[in-house]
Amino acid sequence: MIVLEPEATTLKTLESFWRDGAEVALDSNARPRIDAAADMVARAASGSEAIYGVNTGFGKLASVRVEPEDTAQLQRNLVLSHCCGVGEPLDDATTQLMMALKLLSLGRGASGIRWETAKLIEDCLAKGVVPLVPSQGSVGASGDLAPLAHMAATLIGEGEASYGGERLASRDALARAGLAPVTLGPKEGLGLINGTQFSTACALAGYFDAMRNIEAAIAISCLSTDAIMGSTAPLEPALHALRGHPGQIDVARVMRAIMKGSQIRESHRDGDSRVQDPYCIRCQPQVTGTALDILRFAGRTLEIEANAASDNPLVLVEDGKIVSGGNFHAEPVGFAADQIALAIAEIGAIAQRRVAMMVDPTLSFDLPPFLTPSPGLNSGLMIAEVTTAALMSENKHLATPCSTDSTPTSANQEDHVSMAAHGARRLARMNANLSMILGVELLCAAQGVEFRAPLKTGPRLQKLLAALRSSVPALDDDRYMADDLARAADLVRSGLVAEACAVGDLVSGGAS
Repeated sequence: MIVLEPEATTLKTLESFWRDGAEVALDSNARPRIDAAADMVARAASGSEAIYGVNTGFGKLASVRVEPEDTAQLQRNLVLSHCCGVGEPLDDATTQLMMALKLLSLGRGASGIRWETAKLIEDCLAKGVVPLVPSQGSVGASGDLAPLAHMAATLIGEGEASYGGERLASRDALARAGLAPVTLGPKEGLGLINGTQFSTACALAGYFDAMRNIEAAIAISCLSTDAIMGSTAPLEPALHALRGHPGQIDVARVMRAIMKGSQIRESHRDGDSRVQDPYCIRCQPQVTGTALDILRFAGRTLEIEANAASDNPLVLVEDGKIVSGGNFHAEPVGFAADQIALAIAEIGAIAQRRVAMMVDPTLSFDLPPFLTPSPGLNSGLMIAEVTTAALMSENKHLATPCSTDSTPTSANQEDHVSMAAHGARRLARMNANLSMILGVELLCAAQGVEFRAPLKTGPRLQKLLAALRSSVPALDDDRYMADDLARAADLVRSGLVAEACAVGDLVSGGAS
């Protein structure tokens, strides 16, 4: 059981839930705050003062007053009218993460939603009722309105959901799980559909996979360095201390640990005529380390947002006020997603150059062309390198910032939007491309290191080689390559590449 603590839930906790699907529950200590805010909203709904979203219309219609007896219908209409999402459904794991984030937000006790409504989200998570949430339709302005409306629709028995792997009408999915739809109270529809939880969930998923990819990239780059008999002099600690960037220092430290004990490295300390390696080898800590710094910063932004109250209006219980503001604007998430995208693109760009270097006999320090023992008759890894170039280029295009885009919506009431949903959704595709680039680099580096026999790489990298060779044999004569590429990329995605070299422990400071 994972207990979601408002204001204190960590990235590690959220990643564990997203990857492993553990049961979650909102911290029961949040209930007094939730109940107090709900009581304030109930009183306001029957009062004479116009309060946005409680007894008024929405957006440009905020000036239209709604009678107390119509507030329940108002909230139901709001949810249904906002179910305008299109495109492929969001995957189940990220949809459930979005639901958990909504629970965290409600747990701040500023949304005015009743405990029983929040509890239904918790029960859906516990029993496996997953709303069908189309992935397109949000501009990240007044929250992720359309995607969150589809989530809210399931809670009121509308729309569709999956249960037990079957796609059903939401009312049927709830019934099979032994749950009943909720009748929305004042402001509850607005509190459910307003907020950044769709964008934040997608951005977090992108962040989690980007961190796994960067850890794999560090390990694989060490194998590539040995494959081309590159120098480890650029990893000297004093060199990186003189610059001072934490990520650069950490990557250099981790690479030194991973490459320790390499016979290949020791064999060419003397008598190597090369003065310097190309940048893709020499500048790995500077490039990958900077990407690591950016990812860490983006992760902290997303951790804050995951614990935020981001709907509107917000109930300030201590002050006795219900205040309209703009916490729903997803600019922080949009910026974080753009930063993650830039990091993914650059990790792939430098990895692709290492692939290109290893297949080129003029750059690879006497490795055979395209890493095949019989070049000419065999093409080896020639076209695998071309695939990495295609994926690298695609990621460059996808890395174009989304947060600098905006378009006015809702009759110019929402006149500046974040496009955070666009920025966050593309990260899954970019990470898939990057894991394939890294998978190909792993295949190339393994071939290259094996051509250096009888010299051996270091103990950590030997474990990585063994992990690869357990699923992908060495390439002798040409064969159907797509399966090899897919299996290598799966090793990256699974975390086994980083695990083989204990990169996660090293990045967090576990070794020097």
